Amino acid sequence: MSGPDETGAPAAGGAAQTSPPPAAPGPAQETREEHGGGVRTGRRIRQARELGILLALVLLVAVTALVNPGFLSGQSVRDLLLGATLLTILAVGQSMVLITRSVDLSVGSVMGLSAFAVGMMFVSFPGLPTPVVMAAGVLVGTVCGVVNGVLVAAARVPALVVTLGTLYMFRGIDFWWASGRQINAADMPDGFLGLSRVTLLGMPLPAVVALAVVLAAGWYLRNYRSGRELYAVGSEPAAARLVGIPVDRRVFMPFVANGSLAGLAGVLYASRFGTLDATVGTGLELEVVAAAVVGGVAIFGGSGTVYGAALGALLLSTIDAALPMLQVGSFWQQAVVGLLILVSIGLDRLLALRAARRLRGGGTRGA
Repeated sequence: MSGPDETGAPAAGGAAQTSPPPAAPGPAQETREEHGGGVRTGRRIRQARELGILLALVLLVAVTALVNPGFLSGQSVRDLLLGATLLTILAVGQSMVLITRSVDLSVGSVMGLSAFAVGMMFVSFPGLPTPVVMAAGVLVGTVCGVVNGVLVAAARVPALVVTLGTLYMFRGIDFWWASGRQINAADMPDGFLGLSRVTLLGMPLPAVVALAVVLAAGWYLRNYRSGRELYAVGSEPAAARLVGIPVDRRVFMPFVANGSLAGLAGVLYASRFGTLDATVGTGLELEVVAAAVVGGVAIFGGSGTVYGAALGALLLSTIDAALPMLQVGSFWQQAVVGLLILVSIGLDRLLALRAARRLRGGGTRGA
């Protein structure tokens, strides 16, 4: 006897069959639907925040250009992009750490140590190829990231405590290594120092590198399972562990990536400025965290994108460049950044409350 075909219709010559009515949605299905609604709501709010940052950036540039038309000159735009390069690269690494509900306060010290290591290698081994020295600078940052990652993930020491300690430890190594010395541009090859003057598609090469870092990190977080699991770890580590996610490994890798990016930032710093000592990167860690938070990366973990962090870095860099042209005092510049941070944290809280409210509403649907 023939059965129904793939479309569900009865086969020729067979008895007519009626399909049972669809079952009413149960509590589990309603919960999944509400969870999906909460996720979609959260995504819309984050996209609106990133759009808001972009609009604020455009408005700031437009107002500054009206007051001082030279702000949009080719040289000014180039300087603005170069000024945002280091902060953007560091904000991308920091955002990956923040997503896992951790923080890395040592990035400024890691960048400074990597930059000085690059200068010392040029001084100690003048015949060494420039790409080798640049790779060594990134490797120094990677080693520092491994140290942070092992202490946080394997030893399970709070990231705030670990990175506060390594901030001073790496800075101390830098001071010990430098011993009061300063490395100048004359100690480094012209080809390395000229990287900031190279352009690609009209953009300075370091800015192109920063853009590539943002796109690569965004692609990884969106399209790879290990990248998506970082959000699960940051949202609820205990639940992530219960469903089989290797939490310790997922926490470890962002610290390594962050260290590598801090090393890359140190290399680009040495190439652009050429003058290196043990104070490079001092105090930069708070600005990096601020850029990520302003860009929509939740300080509590589990939310945000590297694209938003990059926009936050560009906005903060533009504020630093534009407000002096608008004759705004340094106090108010810092106050504006502080206000942006408070607004960002408030929006994070709003996002969490709205998602929780939608989830709680699942049980009352249809009542």
